[in-house]
Formats: sequence, C-alpha cells, structure tokens
Amino acid sequence: MAKYVKKPVVIEAYQTDKEMIIRTLEGDMKASVGDYIITGVHGELYPCKPDIFEETYELVEANTPEATPNTCLSFGVALQVLKKGGRCAREGWNGKGQYIELARNISYVTSDNKVVNAMHKNIGNCAIAFVGTSGTQIGLLASQADMLSNDWYIVY
Repeated sequence: MAKYVKKPVVIEAYQTDKEMIIRTLEGDMKASVGDYIITGVHGELYPCKPDIFEETYELVEANTPEATPNTCLSFGVALQVLKKGGRCAREGWNGKGQYIELARNISYVTSDNKVVNAMHKNIGNCAIAFVGTSGTQIGLLASQADMLSNDWYIVY
C-alpha cells in the first residue's frame, strides 16, 4: 500500500448561519448551522463539519471588510502561492517593500563572458528571488525562522 499527500488546492468556503440543503455531486446533503459550505475546484458545492474543515484547510486569503494583508500563512502555503505566480512577504521582516517571488528562466554571465542558462534536473530553471530595498537576490536561503513562521502574507 502506498501513502499519498493531498495536493494543495485553493478553495472558496463560508460558514453558514442557517440549516440548508446543498445539492452536491453525490446528491442532496444537509448543512447545519456552523458547517462550512465549500466550493470545489470544478464549482461544485458541499458541506463540511467545522472540525474536519479546520484539520484540512488553512486560510490563504480573507475576503472580509476587516481583512488585512497579513493572513498568517505558513511557509508551505507561501511556496504554493509562489509556484502559482504570486508574491509573499513576512510580517516579521524589518524592511518594508520586501517580498519573495519565483524567478524563472535564470541565466548568468561567467567570468569569461559566456551566458549560461541555469538548469537543475529537479527544479528546472527557477529559484526563489528575494526582492529587497537593495535590489534582487536570486536563490533565497530561507532561515529556520522563515520556514517555521506563520506570519507570511500575499503581496498584491
């Protein structure tokens, strides 16, 4: 028997304040007060109990008037955002205007003026770029604090 990990997929959901019947792909299901109503990757709806929802999903982006840019993301979720073309930063970083993004099609010039297109058999031709107040640095080496912090947010 093999082991699998669930692919990171961004879904939309809201918590219901009333009982309702949800038409799902598997038939009609009852949603109770406090259940989450999830919109799946193909637009399908289904209810989810709060305890299961909280074990399965992590907030990526709040959609409320009181939401702030800091949505308390983990480094793992920040990496998924980068892979989809987004930018992320940490609330705990000292400099303002700093963020990371995925740099693609990386090349460099050698000391004898040859252009080398970087390529790695496992990651291809990309790396994490740190964009800061002094410029851009290719190949972020995330610190222990960066990897273990939950203060990442999406930069728009």
